Amino acid sequence: MEKVPTLNKKLIDWVKLMAKLCAPERIVWIDGTDEQKLKLEKEAVAQGELIRLNPEKLPGCFLHRTAHDDVARTEHLTFICTKNKQTVGPNNNWMSPASAYRKAKAIFKGAMRGRTMYVIPFSMGPVGSNFSKIGVELTDSRYVVLNMLIMTRCGEAVLRQLDKGNEFTKCLHSKAKLDIKKRLILHFPEDNTIWSVNSGYGGNVLLGKKCLSLRIASFIARKEKWMAEHMLIMGVEEPNGHIEYVVAAFPSACGKTNLAMLVPPEGLKIKGYRIWTLGDDISWMRVDSDGSLWAINPESGFFGVAPGTNSIANPNMVATIKKNTIYTNVLLKTDNTVWWEGADGEVPSQGVDWKGQAWKPNTKDAEGKVIKGAHPNARFTTAIANCPSASFRIEQHHGVPISAIIFGGRREHVAPLVYEAFNWQHGVFVGATMGSELTAAQVGKIGQVRRDPMAMLPFCGYNMADYFKHWLSMGKTMAKPPKIFHVNWFRTDEQGKFLWPGFCENLRVLEWILDRVNNKVNALETPIGYLPYPFDIDLTGIKLVSGAMEKLLKVEKEEWLEELKGIHKFFSDFKKDLPRELWDEYFILVEKLKQYGK
Repeated sequence: MEKVPTLNKKLIDWVKLMAKLCAPERIVWIDGTDEQKLKLEKEAVAQGELIRLNPEKLPGCFLHRTAHDDVARTEHLTFICTKNKQTVGPNNNWMSPASAYRKAKAIFKGAMRGRTMYVIPFSMGPVGSNFSKIGVELTDSRYVVLNMLIMTRCGEAVLRQLDKGNEFTKCLHSKAKLDIKKRLILHFPEDNTIWSVNSGYGGNVLLGKKCLSLRIASFIARKEKWMAEHMLIMGVEEPNGHIEYVVAAFPSACGKTNLAMLVPPEGLKIKGYRIWTLGDDISWMRVDSDGSLWAINPESGFFGVAPGTNSIANPNMVATIKKNTIYTNVLLKTDNTVWWEGADGEVPSQGVDWKGQAWKPNTKDAEGKVIKGAHPNARFTTAIANCPSASFRIEQHHGVPISAIIFGGRREHVAPLVYEAFNWQHGVFVGATMGSELTAAQVGKIGQVRRDPMAMLPFCGYNMADYFKHWLSMGKTMAKPPKIFHVNWFRTDEQGKFLWPGFCENLRVLEWILDRVNNKVNALETPIGYLPYPFDIDLTGIKLVSGAMEKLLKVEKEEWLEELKGIHKFFSDFKKDLPRELWDEYFILVEKLKQYGK
């Protein structure tokens, strides 16, 4: 073991104990320096773990390919391990800590033999902030190290903070043999520990991300009375320099990253708005002494989905990933640059696909399906600092004040373009019942609603009924709680065409939301919440089809009564644990709808 750069006895003892279990050939401590990073990149290229991309067109960029059966989060192999099964609720897979440690130790035993164990001290959030939490990940993957250097604050500064006696999350990862039959992603919230083995995919192995920042953090946040949420954070700056910050939660494929860094549309540019991006995925929020809610993004990078990313959907992200980016499972072009389905420019005539095979467009497999160049869940890892709209407050220890919380889903019908909750309790009901209709890319019946409360269903580290209670109690601790809204960019007409253009035009809806926050406009009271008057949404520069705005803002009584049946079934899954307040909101809505339109 090389010279240990820390005085923290607990950390030193734990590293020794894990090294004894995993039997690495050597141990290397990650110091966060550019010199060490460059050395790791050279080694990864020499070993074939990374391919260095065209240094003129994509400086500092690399391509990585995962195993073919290791391309996404494996939720059925992801467990929360607590003494009491009731703690994790129906929303999680449970395993007892004793059983989980026993199973995992058998797989970890000698798993790093002949390899290097890297020790990555990392901070989720600015180092030293009251918001932040420290973790240490042990891994035998250079790919993990290089990604963690982008996604978190790593190295010496974190160790200095730990030397003050700070608690840390113990994170152990090994690629082992990448055997899916022995793959486990284990969370031990009562031990502040995460173990992941036999995966190399980012969502399963960058343990600061979903594992710590949401599953473990949500468990800690409930105990410490703060909030760990699957939310973007963005600022909207007005011409006078005043900035309002909002957080927003959407299930996958609903445009969360695009919203976080949108470019103001032509029609609104005359108003001089500017967007500031703080994060596209995770928000940690605390109630300040003034009684308002403040947030930080615990991450320092983006781990984004590549397919569909282009200059129309997200020009700022296209600019962000042009340098110092790690691409995973995308197509390699003949000029040593990369491509994916939905990217800018023409489809390449040939290349090497995400599996490392020669590729040409429209080539079909044995079943007649077109072979894609990039995997549908292909990724890029890149620093927030690269982003043209990156906020100057990303490293602000105190975070930013939150004016509004926005929920949303992908609904062809039912949900209007935007509505405001009546109050905090009603807002929790709105978040608890949100969901998306399944698309052709997802498993299940097309059009079926998949409930995803606060977009946290796969990431809440404990019983979601208790999570709802936590939300309700947090509202009572705030003197000035943010207003809560619901949006839906995906409402369609009778022909199935989108009624709203989406993308950058969504700023028009954010403008109305902030006008409501600042009491600048009135709204129409309906059974589901407050809706905009059509004339209060600025449509300068766009022309919707005749009657589109009326359809976008319509509350269809029969559709909502049908929706309530699905909500009742979902709530019933939590049995007696569901907070009474949510049932109260449910029955209030039933009665309001029955009276609506009479």
